[in-house]
Amino acid sequence: MTMMMMITITMMMLMALMLGAAAACIVVLVPLGMAGWHLSRNSVLLFSGAILITLSVCVHFTPYFSSVSDYVTSVSSVAVFHRPKSSCMNLIHRIHWELKPNASLLSFNATQNLSSSFDFYEKHWDWSKTQRIKACRIHKLSKPEASHLINGSWVLIAGDSQARLFTLSLLNLILGSEPQRMDSVKTALFKRHSNYSISVDEIGMKLDFVWAPYVLNLTHLLTDFKTKKKYPDVMVMGAGLWHMLHVSNPSDYELVLQTLKSSLVSLFPFSTELCIKSPPHLFWLGFPMLINGMLNAHKKRVHMIDAMWHAYDRALSESRLLRQTGGPMILLDIQSLTWNCGAHCTYDGMHYDTAIYEAAVQIMLNSLLIKSRHRH
Repeated sequence: MTMMMMITITMMMLMALMLGAAAACIVVLVPLGMAGWHLSRNSVLLFSGAILITLSVCVHFTPYFSSVSDYVTSVSSVAVFHRPKSSCMNLIHRIHWELKPNASLLSFNATQNLSSSFDFYEKHWDWSKTQRIKACRIHKLSKPEASHLINGSWVLIAGDSQARLFTLSLLNLILGSEPQRMDSVKTALFKRHSNYSISVDEIGMKLDFVWAPYVLNLTHLLTDFKTKKKYPDVMVMGAGLWHMLHVSNPSDYELVLQTLKSSLVSLFPFSTELCIKSPPHLFWLGFPMLINGMLNAHKKRVHMIDAMWHAYDRALSESRLLRQTGGPMILLDIQSLTWNCGAHCTYDGMHYDTAIYEAAVQIMLNSLLIKSRHRH
């Protein structure tokens, strides 16, 4: 009995479906067909009418075919996402590290005054040897290559101690073959909480380091550029560690980053006052990995706990300052570099081996190369 009832119900559903389809044909096709007949006096209008009829039929019957409906839904959902302009830019942080015991310290004596395992290891890095990396021509630039790339440029690096270490690595690449000159650079660059400027006449490059430990300092710096109607060709910025230590408020940090973003967007590339031919190349120095147990001050260990610096990192993402979240600045991901290099690459849980900042400089230079290739 139950089987008979199921068969009866199924037959009724099929009949209802057929009747619905027949009604649809009458309701949709007959009026449109009549319209098409009237339009037949003009061949162009007839063709347009035929297209209209076909589209109407497809739209009406699409819900009855689940595979078609699913396909349309999937296409519309994919269209929401935008492909990056260059897939090569997604590969520039694919770096691996190799740490080896320092051969000069193999005969280490326990009475020697070495503060940490930082001194025991040689740090080497390179990009992964994949076909995609090779196809993008991502590589360590030599001094001549780097000099040619930034020839005639004004480079601004502004921020805290991480930015200062980045500055040192860039200058070491450009001037590394001149030890005496680099010694004077280090002495001047590492004067506490001060700015530094240098002109490398051989390649026509001007470099300014601006001590700007708070994001608000960076925003004021942009205001100065707007007032003077001059701006650098390359801008590398990064600040947040002082805010984390002395303010300890991720929400406020997100707000000041949003203000910085607004200043950048209003200044580049839409300002006609500055006669901008092309906007500067904008980079943001991300947070390093903080190792709380190695921090060298009690206040740092209290305020710079893991939960706090992760919250600050989220604030950076949510501010939409970075290119990957729709903002104007390309991230130099110091966090991934320091994470992969590990605790042996830092002596105080915050500042890292020169190899970290050398890698960051090479990432920036390769970004400039990739952008220049796409521009041409």
